[in-house]
Amino acid sequence: MKMVFRWFGEKYDKIPLKYIRQIPGVSGVVTSLMDIPVGEVWPLERVQALKKEIEDHGLEVEVIESVNIHEDIKLGEKTRDKYIDAYIKTMENLSKIGIKVICYNFMPVLDWARSELAKPLSDGSTTMAYKHEYILNIDPQNLASRVGEQSGGFELPGWEPERLKEMSTVIEKYKNITEEQYWKNIKYFLDSVIPYAEKYDIKLAIHPDDPPWPIFGLPRVITNRDNIRKFLDLNNSPYNGLTLCTGSLGANKENDLPAIIREFSGEGRVHFAHIRNLKFENDKDFYESAHLSKCGSLDMFEIVKAFYDTGFTGYIRPDHGRMIWDETGRAGYGLYDRALGATYIQGLWEAIDKMSKLYCK
Repeated sequence: MKMVFRWFGEKYDKIPLKYIRQIPGVSGVVTSLMDIPVGEVWPLERVQALKKEIEDHGLEVEVIESVNIHEDIKLGEKTRDKYIDAYIKTMENLSKIGIKVICYNFMPVLDWARSELAKPLSDGSTTMAYKHEYILNIDPQNLASRVGEQSGGFELPGWEPERLKEMSTVIEKYKNITEEQYWKNIKYFLDSVIPYAEKYDIKLAIHPDDPPWPIFGLPRVITNRDNIRKFLDLNNSPYNGLTLCTGSLGANKENDLPAIIREFSGEGRVHFAHIRNLKFENDKDFYESAHLSKCGSLDMFEIVKAFYDTGFTGYIRPDHGRMIWDETGRAGYGLYDRALGATYIQGLWEAIDKMSKLYCK
C-alpha cells in the first residue's frame, strides 16, 4: 500500500508541503483544484503546474480527490452530456500527469453532514460530530449557515460557496427523483465515463455516502454492502471501484467493515481507502475520535488486517483528525492528528506484515 495525505493546494491549505514531506512513510498527497467550478474542464497547464509544485517538494501525486460531478448529471437533466464531456476531458488531462485514481462521490447536494465542527472532548481537543435529531430538525439552509460560521474561514470540501447559494433550490429538484431513477442516473454516468477511464488508465473510486442514510429527503445509496454490490454490478469494469471510507460506512453499526473490505478489496475493486475511527454516543450519534481502536468504536487492527490479507496495493490516507495542540485550520484536516493517524496505520501494517511472515515460516 501507499500512504498518502490530503492537501488542498497552496491557496486553500495552511499546511505547507514541506511539513507533509516530514511525516514518516508518506509518499505523496491527494489533492484537487478547488477553484475550478464544478462541471468545467481542469486545464492541462494547471494540473501540470500542480504536479511540478508537489514533486518539487519530494512528494508524488497519483490520486485526485475530487473531480466533483455536476448536479445536472446526478439529476439526469438534459444538459448532463456536456458536463460528462467536460469530465472526460479533465480525465484526459489528468492522465497526462500520471494520475492513477480519481476519488469522487454521487451524493446529492451535500457531500457530508455534521451538526458540529468543533465539539470539545475531555482531553481538550475538538472534533467534528453528528447528532441525528439535530440534523432531522434543522432546515438545510440553516445548516449551511452553521457550517459556514464554524468553518474558521476555510472553504470546506462539499460545502463550496456556489453549492450553498443554491442548496434549497437544488434540494427541491430532488423531490421528483426516485431512488430507482437515481440508480439509473449513476449507471448512465458510469457507462459514459468508464470506457475513457480504461483508455486513460485512471481508476474511478466512488466515496460512500456520509452519513450512510437519507437526510433532507435526498437519496443516499452508497451506504452498505448490498448497495455497494449493486453499484459495482452497474458496470463490471475493474476501473469502476470504491474509495473505502471506514468513517462513512462505519457510522452505520450494521456495516461489518472487515467483511466489506475483505469482499471488495479481495475482488480488486477498492482503489483507495480513507481510514479513520469514530465513537458512538448512541445508534446514530457519533463524533470523530483519534485513530487508535481504544479511542473509538471501530477495530482498527481488524480493518487494517483485512486490507493486508486481501493483498491491497492501493492508496491509503488517514482521514479526518481532531484539532490538537492548539492547532487551528480546516475542520477535520489539521496536520498533527492526521500525521499521528498515518504513523499509527503504518505501525499496524508493519506489525501485521511481520506477524504474517513469522507465522508463515
